[in-house]
Amino acid sequence: MELSYSLHLGNDKNKSIKARQEAKNTPSGTTSKNNNAIQNIKQLGKVNHHNLRQYDNNQELIKTIKGSNDIVKDVKDLYLDLFDEARLKYNNKQTRIAAEGLAVAKTKGNKAVVVEVNSETDFVASNQEFKDLVNTIADTVLDSGVTNMEEAMKLDVNGTTIENLIVEKVSKIGEKLSFRRFELITKNDDQVFGPYSHMGGKIVSLVVLEGNDEELAKDISMQVAAMNPTYLNKEEVPSDIVEKERAILTEAAEKEGLDSNKLPMIVNGRLNKFYEEVCLLDQNFIKENKMKVSKYVEGKNSKIISFVRYEVGEGMEKKEENFADEVAKQMGM
Repeated sequence: MELSYSLHLGNDKNKSIKARQEAKNTPSGTTSKNNNAIQNIKQLGKVNHHNLRQYDNNQELIKTIKGSNDIVKDVKDLYLDLFDEARLKYNNKQTRIAAEGLAVAKTKGNKAVVVEVNSETDFVASNQEFKDLVNTIADTVLDSGVTNMEEAMKLDVNGTTIENLIVEKVSKIGEKLSFRRFELITKNDDQVFGPYSHMGGKIVSLVVLEGNDEELAKDISMQVAAMNPTYLNKEEVPSDIVEKERAILTEAAEKEGLDSNKLPMIVNGRLNKFYEEVCLLDQNFIKENKMKVSKYVEGKNSKIISFVRYEVGEGMEKKEENFADEVAKQMGM
């Protein structure tokens, strides 16, 4: 059962009307794990007659808890108790698999961010509260200068942190939620961003393009989302990856009984096919299939600087669950 609490403030003839009114103006006159009444400690401290009313999830009154002489301590204790409860629920869900969720790309001036936040089910991922959480995290990281996840989790969000916000949402939503990764990208004034989101945030890409052609930047970002390149060009492919691929192709060609004198040429030709799969500039452009991405971009007097592509849950084990099961789970059935 999810409990809620209402903080009721009493009149005190020894307190000014203004002080009582300020105290009553705390958010919704309530405190719970979903708001932060402690932000108004100065106003709450001006009132000394109060009690707490406890409700069930049907908003039926369970009991009234008489407050002590220290309203500030009461509110703090209640908030901490509720947060401990939320933290316990959060910890109990950490062994679960959260491979669904959303990715989002956002830009602001010469900065951009791509983030991925995971849930256990697609049902939760489509929930507006989860979408708001993802956007809040993205906006907060975008406005920061963090360089790693540890720093990102400690970022302030309206008086709490990203880490604590996730803990509270896990307690409320009832699934494991995970802020999996992010990347902050910067550009120069003579460059443009090209963000693109596919399937409602299941695949998100972002391209940095030299020049001012935003439409081209978006087209290249669509290419990245659709064709999933790993590297920008051949030079970026690590030598050990190339040699491993060359060995595989050589072994395959030998098993085919091909002329040994021609093997190097055959292997190099097949290695070029490998580059066409993994290198963005070597791929055929999806809008002009007979032209390489590199040639198309050059024809537009532009240059691709970098790209990022996130696919939700990639590289993670996914749990099979049908939609009816997801709905029943959310309803506590």
